[in-house]
Amino acid sequence: MTNLFDLTGKTCLLTGASKGIGKSMAIALAQYGGTLIISSRKIDVLKKTAEEINETIGEERVFPVAANAGRKDELENLVNAARQLSGKIDVLVCNAGVNPHYGPMSDISDEAYDKTMATNVKSNHWLCQMVVPDMVERGGGSIMITSSVGAFEPSLNLGTYHISKLAVIGLVRNLAAEYGPQNIRVNAICPAIIKTDFAKALWDDDTKAKEAISKIPLGRLGEPEDLQGLAVFLASKASSYITGQAMTVCGGGYMWR
Repeated sequence: MTNLFDLTGKTCLLTGASKGIGKSMAIALAQYGGTLIISSRKIDVLKKTAEEINETIGEERVFPVAANAGRKDELENLVNAARQLSGKIDVLVCNAGVNPHYGPMSDISDEAYDKTMATNVKSNHWLCQMVVPDMVERGGGSIMITSSVGAFEPSLNLGTYHISKLAVIGLVRNLAAEYGPQNIRVNAICPAIIKTDFAKALWDDDTKAKEAISKIPLGRLGEPEDLQGLAVFLASKASSYITGQAMTVCGGGYMWR
């Protein structure tokens, strides 16, 4: 039982991992023994994050590789680099996401709509296609894709983003059914408002923050660290019988969804 959460010898590939939720999950996976390839668009920030985590764990097990999640060729390069750095991939964390439009869907441009759906949904489909052969060869693996509690409700200002996150859950469930016989688990992580730069517009205002907190039984907004335990759980054999799930991290605010 002491090895239930041990990730020693596991190669983990994470997108959107230079800061916020992705960085927090990366820290936890590294602390539990995983070798990580972390990715985002900006290599300078990525290198700083890798250096910080390596210093924390006292080993060089975190490697930065820049890639734009919306570009298939860059994702292919990312996966190939991961294999060269650490071998076949055991754990895939698809955390990269965008939201280029805030406002009614009636105002969204085709470009913003396509970018949202391509980065938040299609890129995850691409990555799974690229990585699953590794997991089949190794006898199993774990994939987690970041969705959102926004998938469970409409929004007057984040409509397309919410649609993309509902599509992520659909993708997760279908992949879980398809890959289950190969012992590959696929789950969605659905955070509520987490205090990151990405969600700053939703919490960096006292009125909005107080309104959100009033609906949360635990009485606070989420922090990036609140995702760490779930990431380790889903990556490890502790969750060996869990797949196709949309797991909310919301302080109880969405307990009925």
